[in-house]
Amino acid sequence: MIFIIAIAAFESTLLGGIFAIRFKDKLHLILGFSAGAVLGVAFFDLLPESFELASKNYDLKLITLFIAIGFAVFMLIDRFFSIHAHSEEGCQKSRHQGNLAAAALCLHSFLDGLGIGLAFKISPALGFVVAAAVLTHDFSDGINTVSMILKNKGEKNKAFKWLVADAVAPVLGIVVTLFFTVPAPMLGLILAIFTGLFIYIGASDLIPESHHRHPTIWTTLMTIFGILVLYLVIHFAG
Repeated sequence: MIFIIAIAAFESTLLGGIFAIRFKDKLHLILGFSAGAVLGVAFFDLLPESFELASKNYDLKLITLFIAIGFAVFMLIDRFFSIHAHSEEGCQKSRHQGNLAAAALCLHSFLDGLGIGLAFKISPALGFVVAAAVLTHDFSDGINTVSMILKNKGEKNKAFKWLVADAVAPVLGIVVTLFFTVPAPMLGLILAIFTGLFIYIGASDLIPESHHRHPTIWTTLMTIFGILVLYLVIHFAG
């Protein structure tokens, strides 16, 4: 059964990315939705899970510290190694920024797979609940990965390669759990770091970029829609 779920995660992510590539001319709206989706994942999925898992061994102050560390580390990497805000056409730094963000999203998808595999080791019932939550937002993960490449002036074939990597990542995460176990509190701290990272990506990158080129009410509404969709998806899945 767990291998069927792995295949479903791969297909869901792939379909989301193909959707983003197909409607590239509406990229500002996709970016707006992606910003909301990334923030929705951070606030409604990663944050509660990190508190639930890590609070068994660590106090809330330490967990929130790890959230801040995730935000600060990605900001420092972005600022000093790849960022070039609203960069000119053809700017290489902008492409590096897209690669960095896409890689972070792939790593998050890998952790999604770890979460599914570890949950099934605890109990099949918990495994199905976690799997349902992951599968429902994998579609948005595919959109987000492609959006990060396209908005940073990457080509469609490059976006598709990152999309495949993101689709494979949760499958690898599930397979890895067959060979070792990560303590739940430690996994909670890892999720806390990614909470801060996703807040940075959504609030400091995707929202400004979507509004920069098309400062219309529609991009804002799409961001709110993205947050709402992820809230509903995670709420009903969990």
